[in-house]
Amino acid sequence: MTPHAATPADPGDRPTPPRSASGSAGISLRLRFYRLLRKILLGFIAVSIINVLFSYFFYTPKMYRIHRDTRELMIRYRILQERIRTARQRTEEIRHRDRYVYRTLFSTDTLAMPAVWQEYPEAKYAPMEEDPFARLMIPTWKLLDGWARELYATSVSFDELQPLAKDKEKMASAVPALWPIDRKALHGNHIGAFNPRRFHPILHRIQPHNGVDFGADRGTPIYATGDAVVEKTQAAGYNGGFGHQVLLNHGFGYKTRYAHMDRVEVAPGDTVRRGQQIGTVGNTGRSTSSHLHYEVIYKGRPVNPINYFDRHITEAEYERLMAQLRETKYEAM
Repeated sequence: MTPHAATPADPGDRPTPPRSASGSAGISLRLRFYRLLRKILLGFIAVSIINVLFSYFFYTPKMYRIHRDTRELMIRYRILQERIRTARQRTEEIRHRDRYVYRTLFSTDTLAMPAVWQEYPEAKYAPMEEDPFARLMIPTWKLLDGWARELYATSVSFDELQPLAKDKEKMASAVPALWPIDRKALHGNHIGAFNPRRFHPILHRIQPHNGVDFGADRGTPIYATGDAVVEKTQAAGYNGGFGHQVLLNHGFGYKTRYAHMDRVEVAPGDTVRRGQQIGTVGNTGRSTSSHLHYEVIYKGRPVNPINYFDRHITEAEYERLMAQLRETKYEAM
């Protein structure tokens, strides 16, 4: 019997060569690493979700610290605002003494500083409007700015009073503090009022009357109301309506003008004393009858002379004097 020829084996039927122990160990190690990494990632995601949910419903220690710091900051702002208000009250008390004690003592006018009291433009605070604490910061800055203006005005006022305090005796005799004529010489107590908005009796328009008019007979003596140096005299001519006039410089920011005079008895550069006769009442310049036009000028600004008459006048006498004031009909200055 002829033996059959050997049939070639199918390649697919060949047995798989066995894996080595080192290759199986490497695959197992990678699987364990991937599984561990997956668990770590899933755990991190779970912790993050739990942290977000907890933060939404509960305060975390970090949020608690932020909330505490914010609350403390707001309290400090409110304390600062209250301290500024208290300081401004004390500054106002100082300014009150300045106006009604110190300036009365030195016989000087209240300091006028209108520009100091103007509010700062809102644009100054615009950069703060986007800040989370703008509702606290802006009012606080406004309080500080207001206080700074008050301190500046108070400082300027005290700077002005300081030289007066050093030379008070000289100043006391220089400040205009007398009537420029004898009160008995007045025509029926006729006194024309100081009026920055007076209706001009001749020109028929609003024109300030920067002095006080005293109706008196021609030739009535006129007296210097404080120690001074004669700055200017005009004994002839119309002189812008003032006629014959004398301008005295008392120092300390004060000047006095005596206008519509009949006779001038001093010359520029002369030194005069309070109560010294400097001329007589007349009817020169723009004038409709015999009278004296008297001005007090403080730091270049006309002020009401009535506030300088008889510094020791009683309140009742002052009220009677004010009642005598009326619209002047004597002249058109």
